Amino acid sequence: MKVNLKEKPFYLDDEGIRWVRETIAGMTLEEKIGQLFICLGRSTDEGYLRGLVERYHVGGARYTEKDAKKIFAQNQCYQKYSRVPMFIAVNGETGGDGICREGTFVATEAECEASGDEASAYGLGLVSGREAEALGCNWNFSPMADIVLNWRNTIVNTRSFGRDPDNVLAMCRAYIRGCGESNVLSCVKHFPGDGIEERDQHLVLGINDLSCEEWDATFGKVYGGLIEDGLESVMVGHIALPSYSQKLCPGMRLEDVKPATLAPELIKGLLRDKLGFQGLVVTDASHMGGLISAAPRKEQVPGAIAAGCDMFLFFHDPGEDFQYMLDGYKNGIITEERLAEALERILGMKARLGLHKKRMPDVFDERSVLGCDEHQRIAEKIADRAVTLVKDTQHLLPISVAEKKRARLYFLESAPVSYANGGDPAKKIVVEELERAGFLVDVNPSYYELEMENISPINCFRMMDVPSVVEFRESYDVVFVFVHMKGYAQENNVRVKYSAAHSNELPWWTREVPTVCVSLNYTNHLYDLPLMQTYINAYAPTRSCIRAAVEKMVGQSEFTGQYNENVWCGSWVTRM
Repeated sequence: MKVNLKEKPFYLDDEGIRWVRETIAGMTLEEKIGQLFICLGRSTDEGYLRGLVERYHVGGARYTEKDAKKIFAQNQCYQKYSRVPMFIAVNGETGGDGICREGTFVATEAECEASGDEASAYGLGLVSGREAEALGCNWNFSPMADIVLNWRNTIVNTRSFGRDPDNVLAMCRAYIRGCGESNVLSCVKHFPGDGIEERDQHLVLGINDLSCEEWDATFGKVYGGLIEDGLESVMVGHIALPSYSQKLCPGMRLEDVKPATLAPELIKGLLRDKLGFQGLVVTDASHMGGLISAAPRKEQVPGAIAAGCDMFLFFHDPGEDFQYMLDGYKNGIITEERLAEALERILGMKARLGLHKKRMPDVFDERSVLGCDEHQRIAEKIADRAVTLVKDTQHLLPISVAEKKRARLYFLESAPVSYANGGDPAKKIVVEELERAGFLVDVNPSYYELEMENISPINCFRMMDVPSVVEFRESYDVVFVFVHMKGYAQENNVRVKYSAAHSNELPWWTREVPTVCVSLNYTNHLYDLPLMQTYINAYAPTRSCIRAAVEKMVGQSEFTGQYNENVWCGSWVTRM
C-alpha cells in the first residue's frame, strides 16, 4: 500500500515529504531496521543511552524513570545521539501521573464516563498532552477505545469509557482533541478491542469473540469514526478476532487464528482496507503472554511487521531481537515494499510532529505545567461530577455526622508487593477525609499491617477476633468499607480479597450497624459484596475522588455520577 503523506493523518508539505524520502534514502539497512523498534529504557546513564541508540538505531523509546528532571535529561540524550529524531512515548491513560511522579492524576476513563460530560475526557487528554510535551515526550499511548461488554473484565474496567460504543467514540474524540492541543500524537488502543472476555492479554492470548456484525456495530463504529476524523496511530493488541480472521481468510481453522499483531487479515484487511486507516500502527508490548504464546520469538519479531504493524514495542534481548528483525528482512519475511511502507509512516509521523525541525525543548522549565493548580482543578471537577451512588436501599444517605459520629473503617486492599513498601497510601487519605468531615474514626488493622508491625503466625488468628454484636453496636454509629483492589499483569481477573482467611473484615456487621461501601477502583465489586446496601463507585484512590465521595455521603454536595449496567454484574441480588 502506497503511503500518501499529503493526506490524513500526515498532512505533510513538500518540505516534510522531501525530508522523509531523503532521510530514508540515506539510511543504512541497519538504521532502517532499528527504526522499527521502540525500546524500553532501563537507565538514565548517558553511556547506556548512547550505546542503545547508536548500536540499534531505535525509532522510539519509553522509559521507566519517574523523576521529571531525570526523564527530561534522558530524553535529551535520546535525541542528542539519534541521527533520526525519536518518538518518546508515554502512557497518559489517567493524566500526567503515568508520565512522571510530579504529574497530575486527572481521572480514569470510567470516571470520565460517569461524569456524563465529554469535557472530562477533553480535560484528561489536555493534561496528558501538556505534561508529556513539557518533558520532551511526543507520543501518548492513549486513549483506550476498549468497550467493556463483559462485567467480569477487570483488565480494562476503569480504563475504558464504558460499554456504549457511541459514548466511547465521543469520549475518545474529546480526549484526542485535548491531547492535540499539544504537539503530542494520540494512539488509540487495543485494536481489535478488549472488554469482551475476562482474561488479560498480558498473561494469555486475548480473544474478542464477537461476530463480524457485532464487531462492526461496536468496535468497528468506534475505530471507523476516529479514522474518519484523521486518527494518527493505533496500538494493536495481542487479541484474536476469529470471526473476521475466518471471514477474510476462508477456510482458516481456529487453531490457525493468531493475535491481531501477527494477523495480516486484521491489520491490512480490516484496519487498513475496510476501515481505511492510513496512520501508524504499533504493537502492544511484545513481552506479553498473548504474543509470546503465539509463535517462537524469531517469528514474532519480523512477523508483526510483515503482518502490517509499523513498529515493534520493546526488546526482549536487544541484540537478539534486532538480529531476528534483520534476518526476517533478509529471508523475505519482511518484503522491501513492507519495510519501505513502514518507514514512510514512521518518518512521516515524525515530520507531522515537526521533529525534523525541533526535537524537544532546550531546557526543562521548573515552573512547567506538571501537577499545576489548573490541572488539579480539572481533576477535582471531574471527581465531583463522577462519584456515583449506585444504590442506597437502606436510605442511609446523607449521613448526619452529629448523629453518627463514631465510625469504624475497614479498608480492603490488595496485598502489598513487599511489606517494605508499607501499606496502601490511600488508606491514610480516607482516614484524613473522614476526620475532616467530622467523624471519629477507629481503623481496623489488616493482616498486612499486623505483619509489618511484627511478623508472627499469631496474626492470622488475631484477624479472626471480633467483638460481640452488642459491644460493636454500642461502640459505633456507622461503618465505612473502602475497597481498593488492584491488579496488573499478574492475574486474569481481580476480585475482592480479604487480607486473611476467616478475617474480621468479612462484613458480619451490615445488619447490625449502618454501613457504606466505597470502591476506589473497579466498578463491579457488588458481585462480591451484594450485602452492601449503600454502595458508591469513586473510581480512583486519589484525594480528589475520596474527598468528593465523603462530601457527598454527608450531604455537602449532590451525587451526579452515572453508572452503566455492568455495576449489577448480571445478578438480581446485587440490587437489593
